[in-house]
Amino acid sequence: MDQSARYADLSLKEEDLIKGDKHILVAYHMQPATGYGYLETAAHIAAESSTGTNVEVCTTDEFTKGVDALVYFIDEVKGVMKVAYPIDLFDRNMTDGRAMLVSFLTLCIGNNQGQGDVKCLKMHDFYVPWSILRLYDGPAKDISDLWDILGRPRVNGGYIAGTIIKPKLGLRPEPFAKAAYQFWLGGDFIKNDEPQGNQVFCPAKKVYPLVYDAMKRAMDETGQAKIFSANITADDHYEMLARADFILETFGPDANKVAFLVDGYVGGPGMVTTARRQYPGQYLHYHRAGHGAVTSPSALRGYTAFVLAKMSRLQGASGIHVGTMGYGKMEGAADDRNIAYMIERDSADGPYYHQEWHGMKPTTPIISGGMNALRLPGFFENLGHGNVINTSGGGSYGHIDSPAAGAISLRQSYECWKSGADPIEFAKEHKEFARAFESFPGDADKIFPGWREKLGVHK
Repeated sequence: MDQSARYADLSLKEEDLIKGDKHILVAYHMQPATGYGYLETAAHIAAESSTGTNVEVCTTDEFTKGVDALVYFIDEVKGVMKVAYPIDLFDRNMTDGRAMLVSFLTLCIGNNQGQGDVKCLKMHDFYVPWSILRLYDGPAKDISDLWDILGRPRVNGGYIAGTIIKPKLGLRPEPFAKAAYQFWLGGDFIKNDEPQGNQVFCPAKKVYPLVYDAMKRAMDETGQAKIFSANITADDHYEMLARADFILETFGPDANKVAFLVDGYVGGPGMVTTARRQYPGQYLHYHRAGHGAVTSPSALRGYTAFVLAKMSRLQGASGIHVGTMGYGKMEGAADDRNIAYMIERDSADGPYYHQEWHGMKPTTPIISGGMNALRLPGFFENLGHGNVINTSGGGSYGHIDSPAAGAISLRQSYECWKSGADPIEFAKEHKEFARAFESFPGDADKIFPGWREKLGVHK
């Protein structure tokens, strides 16, 4: 059934839709299944995303037609289609009238993902008008709050050297806390990894008091504040709140130095919003574990990593993992820096839409996945700044001297890039950075050929 007469209007102009302030706009990459026309399939997607189905129904009236989603642009050659969704389609909270991300996902990435007439359908960008943007929570805390805790300027406070306790599973409470202490002697920020929580061999009520003791001892020895990101992910929101409350009670006077990590993709928007609303005083750390199932370039449906990050800012994530832009071990490319720009800037360009955030707090890019001190200078050069959190697990615990030396090497790498120094020459005056070359010789050979001779390493 061709529904293009109702659910498509290619005469609509994008600039007029944006000026009208009454539509969320979504850009998809779409290919119809064999035997289906492009506009016909696009219109069916708009119908399934809003007021229609694959047949005419008797309950449709004139008001219903007024909130139809409309295809307003197609490019069959590039496989791009754009849909305008009236903001009145989207569900609002009964309690406070706020907007909710689950409604955006239900409409824009819901039934249309399972249509039989679609071969490929992936969301690549979306635009949110001020009329509904203002109804999303947005972050309560941002990186400036962490800089403040660390005693840095609240503007351009720079690189936060972090790690992930390794191995990410298998440590009992005492070695876990010892690993935290060893890193904190040189670094700033430690996070639980995404599966760490309350394992039978490492129960939360035993490990967190030990971690807090390690934090206090490290702060006493270094004279510097430390930050811990604790994983409160759980199926049940009450369980999540119980974990969070216990952690805050445990850290007591240093509770401001605790962030809450939530596995936001597998846990879902409800978990992120619960953490954002129940604990607005804590930095909300969005881990995107599992996202590759839909965001990978190899996936034919779903949405991109760019879309995931942009949604996280609407939900209120203080920081989200954004990959390593091709400089680490995960999928990614140099132009993924646009993901960082979209979530950290007040005005930014996406693949298809320009977005104004109207003063909504930024979401910090969190860089994780195979990074070490040798890979960071190129990463910073590509991104153009170092105002990020970097959690290097192997890059810290794999350092030849100690986790603390690994942490110091990470910060020295940032200082090297920021000063514009040649890394080899910089290494000659900075021991921890120099020893990173010996710690990660494979990367050193690839990134800095001839380093052994230049640094006098003969083995």
